[in-house]
Amino acid sequence: MNVVVVGCGRVGSALASTLSDDGHSVTIMDLNSDAFRRLPPGFPGSAIVGNGIDEQALRRANIESADMFVALTQGDNRNLMSAQIAKHIFKVPRVMARVYDQSRAALFGELGLETISSTRIISGVVRERMNSSGPGG
Repeated sequence: MNVVVVGCGRVGSALASTLSDDGHSVTIMDLNSDAFRRLPPGFPGSAIVGNGIDEQALRRANIESADMFVALTQGDNRNLMSAQIAKHIFKVPRVMARVYDQSRAALFGELGLETISSTRIISGVVRERMNSSGPGG
């Protein structure tokens, strides 16, 4: 599977590495070339400096042959915009976007985008552990 990941922070770099280890072809993009230091040595994928809302940068990332697109930047707006471009302009079959602001998650869904809410996931894990029997959960 060809995957384009926008955002090479902790989550993006970990995802890119894991997907590459699983045999997928991964291109990761970030505005800051220093972010690519988070990738493991010998990362077999491509690392592209660019903006996930710039169509030319996305073309350099081979979005036209992508089976999946994942927006994992620190900004909900940028994630929404890049995901919409991937889905509606480049017709990527599967598009996911990270959302921090819960009020925006519904909007993303109405636009046909899969969302991943780290805010909801973490708060749910904390709640589960609060209700568990011990410190190890």
